[in-house]
Amino acid sequence: MSSKLRLVIFDVDGTLVDSQGDILAAMGEAFDAVDLPRPSRATVLGIVGLSLEVAMARLAPEADHARMVQAYKDAYMTLRAKTGAAQSSPLYPGARETLERLQSERDVLLGVATGKSKRGLDKLIEAHALENVFVTRQVADFHPSKPHPSMIYQAMLEAGVEPQDTVMIGDTSFDMEMAAAAGVSGFGVSWGYHPVSALSAAQLVLDEFSALEGALQTWWRASA
Repeated sequence: MSSKLRLVIFDVDGTLVDSQGDILAAMGEAFDAVDLPRPSRATVLGIVGLSLEVAMARLAPEADHARMVQAYKDAYMTLRAKTGAAQSSPLYPGARETLERLQSERDVLLGVATGKSKRGLDKLIEAHALENVFVTRQVADFHPSKPHPSMIYQAMLEAGVEPQDTVMIGDTSFDMEMAAAAGVSGFGVSWGYHPVSALSAAQLVLDEFSALEGALQTWWRASA
């Protein structure tokens, strides 16, 4: 693309992998743990991307959030152990090929910024054999929940890349709002958990992974 280093940061759930089955089931167990009715699929998917504590507070303001978070984590781990992370959270079509092509670009660095825990992200990356793909991994353990820009700030610091050379890729309003708060470009994706109408803060919205490389080239060329 150019001799200038660029950074592409990916959200995980709903962007790189489709983990909604386990998310919905684990959230159901979390609500069962505090004797509350299980929320609808749309309600649960609407909070994907937030850190668990923040998500529980939104979904059940008066409940025991610590108990819900632990029940969610226990259920998620059990579900993942039954089938394996690669099967329970498969990569979206074209994700691996796009990551490999972008990684081969000498001036492009890749990272992730996710509401997952470090343990959960590490397990997922290992399951998909992506250990050497991302130069920076930002997780919920060490940052405020999205859309706070802390994850992007740290990713740019670790990669040594400036805001104008950074793009955040995500499927939720939280990802796009985080990008805007950090002063970086945000590309939404239409295959994830939030409707396209919620991605109003995005510079553009992609309908398939194969369109990402061309969109990045066009965007960076225009901003050069």
